[in-house]
Amino acid sequence: MQTLYFALILFLLLTLVAGLWRIRRGPTAADRMLAAQLFGTTATAILLLLAEVSAVPSLRDVALVLALLAAITVTAFTRRARIAASAQTGPVDQGRAAEVAEDGHAH
Repeated sequence: MQTLYFALILFLLLTLVAGLWRIRRGPTAADRMLAAQLFGTTATAILLLLAEVSAVPSLRDVALVLALLAAITVTAFTRRARIAASAQTGPVDQGRAAEVAEDGHAH
C-alpha cells in the first residue's frame, strides 16, 4: 500500500511542475492565481498522504492549515479584483470582475 501512496505523491509532484510552468507563462493574473490554488490543493493532498504513510497525525493539522490559507488567498484575490474593477468602472457585475482580474485594467 505504501508503494501506491508514494506513486500518488510522485504524480502530485509532477502536477506541481505543471503549475510552475503555468505561473511562469501566465498569461493573466487569473491563470497565475489558479496555479497558486493548485499548489495549495496539491500540497494539502501530499501532506495527507505523507501523514498516512508515516503515521504522523500532526501532518493532517498542517494540511488543514494549508487548505485554509489557500481558500483565504483566493478570497483575497477575488476581492481585490472586484475593488479594482469597481474603482475603474463603477458597480461591477460578476463577469467584469474576472476580466479586470485577468489583465489588470478595465476595457
